[in-house]
Amino acid sequence: MSTFPGTRSRRFRILALVLTAAGAWAQTALTWQQVKDKFQAANPTLMAARLNTQESRANEITAGLRPNPNLNLGLDQLDPFSGSPYRPFAYTFPLMSFDYLHERQHKRELRLESAQQGTAIAESQSLDTERTLLFNLRSAFVETLQAKQVVALAEANLDYFSKELAISRDRFRAGDIARVDLDRIALQRVQYESDMQTALVNLRSAKITLLTLLNDRTPIERFDVTGPFDFGEILQPMEQLHEVALAARPDLKAAMQAVEKAQTDHKLAVANGSADPTFGMDFGRNPPIQVYVGVSVSIPLRLFDRNQGEKARTQVDIGHAERLRDAAVAQVFSDVDSAYVTLASTVNLLKPYRGPDGYLARATAVRDTLAFSYQQGGAALVDFLDAQRDYRAVQVAYLNLIGSYLTAAGQLNMAVGREVIQ
Repeated sequence: MSTFPGTRSRRFRILALVLTAAGAWAQTALTWQQVKDKFQAANPTLMAARLNTQESRANEITAGLRPNPNLNLGLDQLDPFSGSPYRPFAYTFPLMSFDYLHERQHKRELRLESAQQGTAIAESQSLDTERTLLFNLRSAFVETLQAKQVVALAEANLDYFSKELAISRDRFRAGDIARVDLDRIALQRVQYESDMQTALVNLRSAKITLLTLLNDRTPIERFDVTGPFDFGEILQPMEQLHEVALAARPDLKAAMQAVEKAQTDHKLAVANGSADPTFGMDFGRNPPIQVYVGVSVSIPLRLFDRNQGEKARTQVDIGHAERLRDAAVAQVFSDVDSAYVTLASTVNLLKPYRGPDGYLARATAVRDTLAFSYQQGGAALVDFLDAQRDYRAVQVAYLNLIGSYLTAAGQLNMAVGREVIQ
């Protein structure tokens, strides 16, 4: 019974060392900027969103096309049944004509402007897709960093408790403690072994999520990331973040561009209601006149306005786009306020952990003091085990709060529309 925990500990330690060593020699750990660059170059969802912009640019070509002229060729007054079968084309009347539709009221320019505004909206929507995906990437990156910290903490706790267990075995051999106390300490060590195994599984899961977002097929053992796992106490004023968000949020920009496009579409609907003349020119030969030239103009009579419905629809669409823009502005303020409050609350929870009188220092001092007192016979076993559990709980809570802070920082970056907190 005394050797079994040590065997399992060596297994976990060897597994952790193999994973750490494999990442160290096989590939350099990636920073956040490197992860971001790989994501922007390889993520299939982001690449598909960018293709929408290219499709919209192709629509600009169609919108800018001019009407093609028409060419008509004809032969008239053929007489194959005349008295002279050898002269069926004697009185032939050859005719050639051109006609061209002239678009009035700047229809082509308005179509092209509407298509260009559609491209601008597609670009903003692509940037908004990237904004959302970057938050998912940042969350997976933070989760991986947090998992690495938890693995390091679990390994340190396991090593520390293994040393305490070794000291307790020596005391048991010397008759200083009872067998039941040694067994209770050995059984407590199972919790630290479980923590180690869970931390390793969580680390692998976090790396799998990150690799999926990067569309990377690198083996998990060869993939690693690095970066600061800490928090900052200084936050920008909320009003300043509001101004940055109003200028940087791509979804808000897309909503504002949609209003402009709706206004252009309404102008185009009004222009499409106007009549477009068709100018023509014809050439012919009519014996005994040798050659003649004629011109013509064809103007549709607008007895009925067949574009009234489109004018009304586009007018309503302007109001619809304006309401969506107002909703987008309200959503920006809501997102920034919510993310800011969450971040500030997390900072307030983290502050008591720092400093010489903080929770971390006190938990360490209590654990070391009670461990020394128990070794000297001055503290009860239950107090020693409680101190170990309290130390572990405080350390895990601190790492979880750091992870929450970094996740909240990513949420604030997404709400603002750019990285205001690195």
